[in-house]
Amino acid sequence: MHTELSRLMNGLSEENGRQQQAWVPTLDVWETEDAVHYAFDLPGLPQDAIQVEAEDGSLTVSATRKREQKQERDRFYRFERRFGTFSRSIGLPQGVAEDDIKASYVNGVLEITVPKPEQPKPKRIDVEVPGEQPVIDGSAN
Repeated sequence: MHTELSRLMNGLSEENGRQQQAWVPTLDVWETEDAVHYAFDLPGLPQDAIQVEAEDGSLTVSATRKREQKQERDRFYRFERRFGTFSRSIGLPQGVAEDDIKASYVNGVLEITVPKPEQPKPKRIDVEVPGEQPVIDGSAN
């Protein structure tokens, strides 16, 4: 519900004194063992109309879709496809190397792969007892 409310609020714009919903593309997110994947539906957009930026722990995708103005005299046309500019920012997992993020655009779908950062492994600390020999390789003297 939070996602749908956020989508609705981010998609409202005002045109000619009335509110209407602007273009907000759908997004799928899934996780694999070594990465998080994002897929945006951006049909009909040329690659150069899409911007993907990673900065300060967030990933921002933005694009502009222009409405074609093809009208002939005395003809009625119906426009249902959304148009305009959208921008969506997504928080990245802490420790992500921004240089390792990959994006591809195939058949109107922008897919972004964010490799998961390597999780730090705990460091083992030997416990010493004053006056005794330290334990080496798990065996005592």
